[in-house]
Amino acid sequence: MGGGGQLTEPGEPGSGRPGSVYTWEEVQRHCSRNDQWLVIDRKVYNITHWAKRHPGGFRVISHYAGEDATDAFAAFHPDPKFVQKFLKPLLIGELAATEPSHDRNKNAAIIQDFHTLRAHAEREGLFQARPLFFCFHLGHILLLEVLAWLIVWLWGTSWMLTLLCSVILATAQAQAGWLQHDFGHLSVFKKSSWNHVLHKLVIGHLKGASANWWNHRHFQHHAKPNIFSKDPDVNMLHVFVVGATQPVEYGVKKIKHMPYHRQHQYFFLIGPPLLIPVYFHIQIMRCMISRHDWVDLAWSMSYYLRYFCCYLPLYGLFGSMALISFVRFLESHWFVWVTQMNHLPMDIDHEKHQDWLSMQLHATCNIEQSHFNDWFSGHLNFQIEHHLFPTMPRHNYHQVAPLVRALCEKHGIPYHVKTMWRGLIDVVRSLKNSGDLWLDAYLHK
Repeated sequence: MGGGGQLTEPGEPGSGRPGSVYTWEEVQRHCSRNDQWLVIDRKVYNITHWAKRHPGGFRVISHYAGEDATDAFAAFHPDPKFVQKFLKPLLIGELAATEPSHDRNKNAAIIQDFHTLRAHAEREGLFQARPLFFCFHLGHILLLEVLAWLIVWLWGTSWMLTLLCSVILATAQAQAGWLQHDFGHLSVFKKSSWNHVLHKLVIGHLKGASANWWNHRHFQHHAKPNIFSKDPDVNMLHVFVVGATQPVEYGVKKIKHMPYHRQHQYFFLIGPPLLIPVYFHIQIMRCMISRHDWVDLAWSMSYYLRYFCCYLPLYGLFGSMALISFVRFLESHWFVWVTQMNHLPMDIDHEKHQDWLSMQLHATCNIEQSHFNDWFSGHLNFQIEHHLFPTMPRHNYHQVAPLVRALCEKHGIPYHVKTMWRGLIDVVRSLKNSGDLWLDAYLHK
């Protein structure tokens, strides 16, 4: 959340002076689009003008306007000392000595215990990556890419071999998606710049997507998971209603853009099949062009240049486009089911201003560990641990998981772990339950 910027001039709305003291009530008043303060470690910062230049996007930092952002700041920045030098010009004061360190009556014991757990994980080296792990992961992705091409180059483009090639390419794309996720969260290298470069390489050259688009979208999801108007992953564009609150709101207002009581059925037609090949593809291209993000566009085009150089001689233009569309279709199913089984069946609601631990646990669940589940989901079967510690290398999630579970048991916070099959079924079940809530409200309220 850090970065450089200038204080507002004296007399401007939301201005302040270093050394001033504030109450939470004063801080919380500065939460509009043109007047934003936040608190990190009891220090009050005016981010009004800096938000637009925030590397992670203005939305993610604006989601914490008027709030305590201490845990979110720690979660997203692996080198807080480096970021502090950019925060310094934004400092306008601190909380009054009589004010608590947390806002909105959050549970101080939970917050303190979570800080203790994070400090313990840092001392144990759980935020230190094993480069060889990620080298092997990248290696197996490249091997799959080469294998897919060799199959059709050596033995022909029959339907069966083309299908096999498609499955292998889709597997490579899905695994590259998990790897770019690692670099995007700065969880591989100590130097953020190295993570950024490898992130652009993997998401751009291996997947044809945009690193900046992913950052601005995905960090919002982590900052405020399953919270309407703040998490883009629950912005369903009126196609689906999710959770227990939104369906009733739509039903009472007689909103019927879709037959929502059938959404658990039409989800199979317009959810997994279309998310990546249609919705994400359009959004990524529009984002890069509208923002003049020529660097990401060049990385993206390098993927398509490589792809067509490899497959155009074998399939022709139409065949190559059909092949890549089918690969995206397969990958999209993989991506949607893995990501939604951790979040969609969980609590989805408006902002409740919970502490970091409670907010993440209410919005996420885990899938049982196995070697296959770890590989298949890119270790996002440990979704709870990933959301609590997004910069932690994924190969260490299993070590911190028992500590997180014990902390949750201590404070009575549910820690959900499911089988893979149960997680997949719960996606459909949650859509049906939300649709039934909408129908009841639509007909009777």
